Amino acid sequence: MNTTKATAVNANTRRLHELGQSLWLDNITRDLLDSGTLGRYCKEFSLTGLTSNPTIFDQAIRNGSAYDEDIRRKSAAGDAADAVFFELAVADLRRAAELFLPAHKASDSMDGWVSLEVSPLLAYDARGSVEEAKRLHAQAACPNLFIKIPGTPEGLQAIEDSIYAGIPVNVTLLFSCEQYVAAADAYCRGIRRRIEAGLDPKVHSVASLFISRWDKAVAQTAPESLRNRLGIAVAGRTYRSYVQRMAAPEWARLAAAGAVPQRLLWASTGVKDPALPETYYVEALAAPDTINTMPDKTLHAYAEKGQLRGELARDGADAEALLVEFGRAGVDVNALSLRLQQEGAQAFEKSWNDLMGLIAQKCGAAQRGGATGGGKP
Repeated sequence: MNTTKATAVNANTRRLHELGQSLWLDNITRDLLDSGTLGRYCKEFSLTGLTSNPTIFDQAIRNGSAYDEDIRRKSAAGDAADAVFFELAVADLRRAAELFLPAHKASDSMDGWVSLEVSPLLAYDARGSVEEAKRLHAQAACPNLFIKIPGTPEGLQAIEDSIYAGIPVNVTLLFSCEQYVAAADAYCRGIRRRIEAGLDPKVHSVASLFISRWDKAVAQTAPESLRNRLGIAVAGRTYRSYVQRMAAPEWARLAAAGAVPQRLLWASTGVKDPALPETYYVEALAAPDTINTMPDKTLHAYAEKGQLRGELARDGADAEALLVEFGRAGVDVNALSLRLQQEGAQAFEKSWNDLMGLIAQKCGAAQRGGATGGGKP
């Protein structure tokens, strides 16, 4: 007798889904997959996608033993640490992608994606990024996997060239409207090149704008009246630009040729200030035709007590006025956006180096016949 109970769909997350916003998880671990938790999230929380980064994988491999046997086996084959990592990551992401295939098919491929990042060491190497994006895309052979490329100045060329090559791209590490526009322009250039070459212009992409790091960066310097308002103001300005681009004649021409929109994704939506409710950014950034990727803690908090308080204003509402106030308070938004992008790239590079060291340590222990415990090398 089957006593399994049907999973009830959470009303709070369902409302966001019905609004037209996709909810993605900013996490992946082998345990999430093996336990069936990710599958339950899809059914219970209307989850339709997933993002990953080097920090997430470093924590997953460091804080558990689920990967140790695979690392032993790959170590015995003589694989380098980066090759071992990408094999592990691709294997996990393929399993996750399978769970999201129904959403992928139901949305005509607009939703239901997972993401794998190129090595952060390539953040300022356009040619190297394109070569690795092609290699990882071919290695994964997965219809709903994005390759993540940072939206650094060098990354913009890699984004354009990767889109032209037909590789779906998640543009990461965007912190301002200007950086978003540059990434969107790179995407459109790649699509135009495909049209001119007689290639199918239907290549999917998302542009990931990081939110909460803005507020953390000015937490000690902004006036109390502006506390925790900068990230949402930047999001409002960027959303207005996104809406305008989708309504512009230039986009209409690309769409008429068969192109699909590059969707705007809200990233870094877990709170950094413990005084804030965990649902703060999710509630503020409810908007149709966007994506919100969030950590487990934020997803659970919104499912438990989140409220749909209205939609993010399509015209940006008071975003520009708020940004003027920040300027008067001494916050140079343009300079800070560049600093945040550089710091983000550096943080991912550190996580990558830590991850490579950890895998090398586990491989060395396996080769010596010892235990593959965690901890930093």
